[in-house]
Amino acid sequence: MRQVDVAIVGTGPNGLAAGVTLARSGLNVVLHDAAEHFGGGLRTMPLFDSDIVHDICSAVHPLAKVSRFFREFDLAARGVELLRPEIGYAHPLDGGRAGLAYHDLDVTCDRLGPDGKLWRRLMEPLVAHSVGVVDLALHGGRSLPDDWAAPFLLGGRTLAHGTALARRRFATEEAAALLTGVAAHAIGKLPSLVSGVIALLLGHLAHGTGWPVPKHGSARIAEAMAADITAHGGTFDLGRTITDLRELAGAKVVLLDTGVKGLLEIAGDRLPRRYANRLARFRYGPAAAKVDFLVSEPIPWSNPELGKAGTVHLGGSRAEMYRTESLTVRGVAVEEPFVLLVDPAAVDGTRARAGKRPVWAYAHVPNNDDRDPVDLVRARIERHAPGFGDTVLAQRGVSARQLEAYNPNYVGGDISSGAVTLAQSVLRPTARFDPYRTPLPGVYLCSAATPPGPGVHGMSGYLAALSVLRREFGIRTPPRLAPGRNTDGQGSHAARRPRSVPRR
Repeated sequence: MRQVDVAIVGTGPNGLAAGVTLARSGLNVVLHDAAEHFGGGLRTMPLFDSDIVHDICSAVHPLAKVSRFFREFDLAARGVELLRPEIGYAHPLDGGRAGLAYHDLDVTCDRLGPDGKLWRRLMEPLVAHSVGVVDLALHGGRSLPDDWAAPFLLGGRTLAHGTALARRRFATEEAAALLTGVAAHAIGKLPSLVSGVIALLLGHLAHGTGWPVPKHGSARIAEAMAADITAHGGTFDLGRTITDLRELAGAKVVLLDTGVKGLLEIAGDRLPRRYANRLARFRYGPAAAKVDFLVSEPIPWSNPELGKAGTVHLGGSRAEMYRTESLTVRGVAVEEPFVLLVDPAAVDGTRARAGKRPVWAYAHVPNNDDRDPVDLVRARIERHAPGFGDTVLAQRGVSARQLEAYNPNYVGGDISSGAVTLAQSVLRPTARFDPYRTPLPGVYLCSAATPPGPGVHGMSGYLAALSVLRREFGIRTPPRLAPGRNTDGQGSHAARRPRSVPRR
């Protein structure tokens, strides 16, 4: 039996990204998961009808085309089609009005009327420097930027749109709501510096690489990553819960794609008290409550253009979103929460059959909220799509509390694996020079609880894996991630195995 070089607990996008990186470096990698199937937040399966599949967690992936990990991994070359909608994101308002972020920036600016020039000044430079902006945002603040324009572009714009100054921006409610809806992806207080960065990072991508929907569902991304791991000698141990690090004693190194709570539970009393106490102070943020619908026809939007959008934000005006998101942070259960909605079949025709198609939605709710979100979400949709309820064939609500039962990393339903505050965006999960390395020899954390935080970008797993390669195996050159066997002599499973070095 081969020696296990690295055991990875958890097979979400970060655990898989770490597995790809380490297996391609010639290490013997085993990935463990309590679920019967790998993928974590990248799972797609039937819920109501065997013909129709639903994305169980994430559905739209703006970062799966642009993060450094996925740029090099190249999903398209592996047969994963990321379908870019004509309208990346949209925000309906009362009276049939809507803010619409078309892929075509010119069309977007024309449709925004008096705010078109401001939208262009905001987005056009970000699109021109998109790779630099993305890399700056997704490297956790631990490397110098390759594109020095990026920090200057992000800095000034964040102050303008992530502080009280944002209230003075935009003359029309359409433009104000359009950007604020993206900022609400921070799932936190609005406005804030963190929400400003998120609005700029995700917002500009609609006019570049887009907000794509994977053809046939999000699981295709996980399947491509798992296939690459097995092609390079990695294996999976599914359907078994790891409750103690001692169960992985045969591995030289352990990576945990778990939240902070999971690290504390698995490591038990082995962690130094000072470090454990700091982790115990880690804060969790507001939660998501999930609703899946099976419907008989496309959503009957009052504004038909919304039917071309990959993602629709249902939050009302900027002032309404500022109010409801800030109340939700404080634990107040509002009756009209912010809702993200995706009609996958509007972009991917393979997701629909005659008279049947899926609709995906999340509502932002207080942490550990136990309300069934179905009625809340339906009311939000019907405000802008009267008659939607008449199209519903089946529905399922998953409360924030139930979401944690599905995935223990979502503590209280917090799908960000920790509050996305300014401090916890940089010092995540706590202040350490190498945030992935724990005080325990050979034990690392690689989940969204580490920089750069939540999102399907693979960067937490990738950066943790690079730390493991450097510190534990003396490998300083990252492996090639593009499809095919590595041929540089450094990362192929068939090439010489890297030397092991004593852990320190």
